[in-house]
Amino acid sequence: MARTALIVDDSISMRQMVAFTLKEAGFSVIEGENGQDALTRADGQKIDLVITDLNMPVMDGITLIRELRGKPAFKFTPILMLTTESQDTKKQAGKSAGASGWIVKPFDPGKLLAVIGKVLP
Repeated sequence: MARTALIVDDSISMRQMVAFTLKEAGFSVIEGENGQDALTRADGQKIDLVITDLNMPVMDGITLIRELRGKPAFKFTPILMLTTESQDTKKQAGKSAGASGWIVKPFDPGKLLAVIGKVLP
């Protein structure tokens, strides 16, 4: 059975690039355009991995992570930040919210899959 990844980014081209990479690796993909949209799409779904941007309208990535971590189904789900932000303060905020890892855009598909391999059992 394919694993399911939730990709959250307000950039459709970024979602498409990440989705292509994950689909090639055998994942099923659900896409959300912001944190609120992602919460709606994730409701009732079995999601094995979340990859989210930080800066998005409506609900940012840090808030999304906090919301997901508050749900029993997402307590141990790996959540990766994929963002242009690289400041230590932002990374610490992500870690405090419950992020499992941090990847800076632009991303290398091979490196993304390597990080996923480390956080997914």
